[in-house]
Parts: sequence; C-alpha cells; structure tokens
Amino acid sequence: MADGDHDVASWSKEQVASWLEKKGLGDYAEVFQRHKIDGSVLLMMKESDLRQPPLEINILGDMKKLVNYIGELQHRAQSDNHVCHLHNTVDRTSLSTCSTPRHNLYRVSANENVSDDDTDELIEEEVERIVNRSGRYAQNVEPEIFKTVLSFVYMFFVFLLTSFIMTVVHDRVPDPKKYPPLPDLFLDNMPYVPWAFQVCEMIGVTMFCIWALLLFFHKYRFTLMRRMFSMLGTIFLLRCVSMLITSLSVPGIHLQCDQKFETWYAKLTRTYEIWSGMGMTIHGVNSCGDYMFSGHTSCVTLLNFFITEYTPRRMLQLHTFTWVCNLFAIFFLLAAHEHYSIDVFIAFYITSRLFLYYHTLANNRSLMARDKQRRKAWFPLFSYFESKCDGIVPNVYEWPFPYPKSLVNYFEKKQKKH
Repeated sequence: MADGDHDVASWSKEQVASWLEKKGLGDYAEVFQRHKIDGSVLLMMKESDLRQPPLEINILGDMKKLVNYIGELQHRAQSDNHVCHLHNTVDRTSLSTCSTPRHNLYRVSANENVSDDDTDELIEEEVERIVNRSGRYAQNVEPEIFKTVLSFVYMFFVFLLTSFIMTVVHDRVPDPKKYPPLPDLFLDNMPYVPWAFQVCEMIGVTMFCIWALLLFFHKYRFTLMRRMFSMLGTIFLLRCVSMLITSLSVPGIHLQCDQKFETWYAKLTRTYEIWSGMGMTIHGVNSCGDYMFSGHTSCVTLLNFFITEYTPRRMLQLHTFTWVCNLFAIFFLLAAHEHYSIDVFIAFYITSRLFLYYHTLANNRSLMARDKQRRKAWFPLFSYFESKCDGIVPNVYEWPFPYPKSLVNYFEKKQKKH
C-alpha cells in the first residue's frame, strides 16, 4: 500500500495496520484490527476516540502523532471527494473547507470567520452533519419504556409527597399579625395585582401545550418524557425539603391562611385536593407556606429549557416566545405577591442548573468514560435512566401513526432531507 493512496475509505483492516507500521506506530496495529478499524472508520476518528476506552492510548506523543496523521488522511479524502471532515478536534469544532453544488462553507476557527454569503440555516445543517459524523449524536436511541414508566412513578410519588408537605407547612405559617411580610426589594416596589397569579398559570398551561405537541411529533418522545419526569421529580423532592425545614411569613397580606388541618383525615383530604388540582389556583387550590422555593417558576423554566433544547436552532421565533413566556410568568408571579423574590431566583437557578448539568453529562457520554463509577455513585438516578445514552439525542420528527400515508411520507421525506 503506497502512502500516497487517496482512496482511504476503501482500506481494509490489514491496510490500516500496514499504514500504522509505516508511520512507526506498529504497536497499535493489533488493537486497531481487534476493533475492526478499517479505512472508513479511520476517517471518522477523533482524538477523544484514541484517548478513551477501548483504544485508550496512554502515550501522549503517539496519540498526538496519530491525530496528526489521521487529520492528513481526512484532509486528503476531503480534497478528493469534496466532503467536509472533522479532524484534530478535542474540545472545539472546526469546519473544513467544502464545496458542493448547494452551498459553500468556510473553515470556522479562532482566527477566521464565516463568509457573509452563508446563511444561518446552512451553517446549522453543516454543523449537524459534522457532529453526526464525529459520533456525538446518539447512534441508537432506544425507547426504554420501562424506564420511562419508572420515572413517571418517581415523579408521581414525589408530587404526592409535595402535596402532603404543602399541607404540613400550611399549618406552620407564622401569624401574619405577629410576623408581617419580610422586606423584599421587588415586592416593596410592586403593587399587588389580583389577577396576576392566574395569568402566570395560563402562561404555564400554554407552554405545556407546546411541549405536549412537541412530544407528539418527536421520534424519541420516550427519552424526552423520561428526562422530564426524572428532573421534575428531583426538583420537587428538593423543594419538599427546603420548604419543610424553614417556614417564612406570608409574602402578601392578601393571603388567607387561617384554615388549619389538624387531624390526619383533614391532612390527607387536603393532600388529595392539592395533588388533583396540581397546586394551581385556576383549579381552586390556594396554599400558604410553600415559599422556598417556587414550584411555578420551576415548571415554566423547565418547560422553556426542554422546548428550546428539543427543537431545531433555526426555530428562533419559538425559542424567543418561550423565553418571553418564562420571564413574564416570573414577573406575574411576583406581581401577585405569591412568592418572595428569593423564592423565584432560587427556583430558576436550581432548575436551569439541573437541566444543564444533566444534559452536559448525558450528551458527553460521561457514563462511558473512564471515571464512570464515580458518576454512578453521585448520580444514581441519572446513571440508571441514561445508562444506554451514547450522545446527543437528535431532533427528528415523525408521524406516530401508520395512517394517513400522506403524513407518514411527509415526515419520512423530512428525515431523509436532514
């Protein structure tokens, strides 16, 4: 095999091994053959593949040489086939020059800019193709319906527990006559708006409808539901602890908290009322004491993040709309004087950080890294629910029923296009 051969994609495992020998890296020929690395696989490899199991090359010099040699092959294949290839990538993404009948993209790096003729949509499509080729998209997303059901059961019981804790803390609310509302920078300067809380909840209902519609069409709806259920359960479990250990005075003098639930029957009846009404005023549920932190803020924030994460980046209008809804829901919640500002701030921070940390771990295949046992110890629920996750869940949509055929064919054409 001549070193100048350009048809790298057609190399066999033996030719790859011979190429390694010629480059002075013959020690790795056996392991490359064992893992069936032929020419086509070689062109898709990146530095993280060499560093992590199963190859796990521990000699830095050899690894850097391999990265450089593979990059040269990818660049050469690109020149022959007019296909963009990703190479020399560790923690950044670089686009190599490519020319196709449809569009022309240029290298994106620290010192070079995208040409003015490129549109956002074309850039996004190119990035998605490169990410998919580099192996960051999940290759086999299974429904894992049992895990989805289990995550729903987890959330179901946490919501029941939350309803019971809300009943308990209601009886512990300090007397408003003796303990007036605490000083609050926003509430002290914002007059009470009686209808604001209902508007906040209607915004939440609107965002839930958008999320339900997204789930209906998303191909990997069970994975999305499992993540939503597990995160909601965890957030509200933390909320149970935080509102139980410290009771704050009411944030508004309009709140009526005189009713007490002293017997177990009264507590359980009230628990069912809160749970069946989902803790919402529009369903007739009014509660006191559940201030630290805001459940309404957590729900609308989580819906916002899920909608923006699992819709294409080019749907900028939808993303702007959900962010505006999120911020307005928080504003109306505070205008209703139902929560202190700190309740809302902590709820937004905890919810957004949990979402980001969860997806960072899942998208980067952390459970397949060398130190995965430590992650399993610290995040047991995440480790179980995401045990088969091998990358980013792609945003692919489908018609979930076999009929009508026209809709089925329409979504199939969309999938092939992207």
